[in-house]
Amino acid sequence: MAKVTLIDEEIELDPKRYIVSETDEKGKITFANDYFMEVSGYTQEELIGKPHNIVRHPDMPKVVFKLLWETISKGKNINAVVKNLAKDGRYYWIFTEFEIRKDTDTGKIIGYHASRKTISKHVIEIISQLYKELLRIENESGIEASEKYLINFLKEKGDDIEFSNIMEEIHRFY
Repeated sequence: MAKVTLIDEEIELDPKRYIVSETDEKGKITFANDYFMEVSGYTQEELIGKPHNIVRHPDMPKVVFKLLWETISKGKNINAVVKNLAKDGRYYWIFTEFEIRKDTDTGKIIGYHASRKTISKHVIEIISQLYKELLRIENESGIEASEKYLINFLKEKGDDIEFSNIMEEIHRFY
């Protein structure tokens, strides 16, 4: 896969449409709806079987995905704000609702379903500042230091805030 050249241009999403994908338990794409392909610029053939991080923007701190995977691998659903990278180098911000898919007979996690929609500019402004700081810390001191900063950030907002609830909490505090 060729490296994507970044373009500082945001893709405006249709607020009435959802980007939907499904992955197996390891994060390889098994389904992508038409809107996902339209926004990302990838064809179905380019997406199916690929790791979902094919659309990961380099502005996204690794700690966000570390905590996201820790949460969903425990069988908990989670919401997150993510900046994704389209094939042409543009970006798009999305609010993502991750849901666990389980085998109905065994209860074992067999994959994940994600529905994404546009998010307010206000939330993007808040979360992008947090993500910039997390990324700066990661680059200087590593992912563990970034995670410690995020945990302390959440503790400052309230004793019982967890990463899995951060998006709801951002709405509450800002």
